[in-house]
Amino acid sequence: MTLHTIQIQTSDWHDLIDITPQVRALIKETNLEDGMCFIFVPHSTAGLTINSYLDPDTAKDLNSEINRLVPTRIDFSHIRDTPTDAAGHIKTSLIGTDLALIVSNGDFTFGRSQAILFWEFDGPRTRTIQVKFIKG
Repeated sequence: MTLHTIQIQTSDWHDLIDITPQVRALIKETNLEDGMCFIFVPHSTAGLTINSYLDPDTAKDLNSEINRLVPTRIDFSHIRDTPTDAAGHIKTSLIGTDLALIVSNGDFTFGRSQAILFWEFDGPRTRTIQVKFIKG
């Protein structure tokens, strides 16, 4: 069970990036037919979610709402780098940094419009995503 890594470059301070194609390529590369796929983001200002990728307005709505819930502001107690860093920590805690996905017949079992989305909360940055598969 090898640990795979995916490197991505985010382009904005808030960015939703569909990483499904990269993870699917790893499924094919490892010849995984049935099992589990675990995805983890080892960063404190980025997260993972599953949502629709078909409508670009989905990303706009998700970003708008997370920013409404946790706005960037300067009165956080733990501002070390920037105000977006402190807000990013809270957003990451709300969204989460890992996913466990079922693989069956060589592909994910989620719906047709769903995708694995990497969510940047304090970019732009180069980010690492870790992927591990368990067969069976």
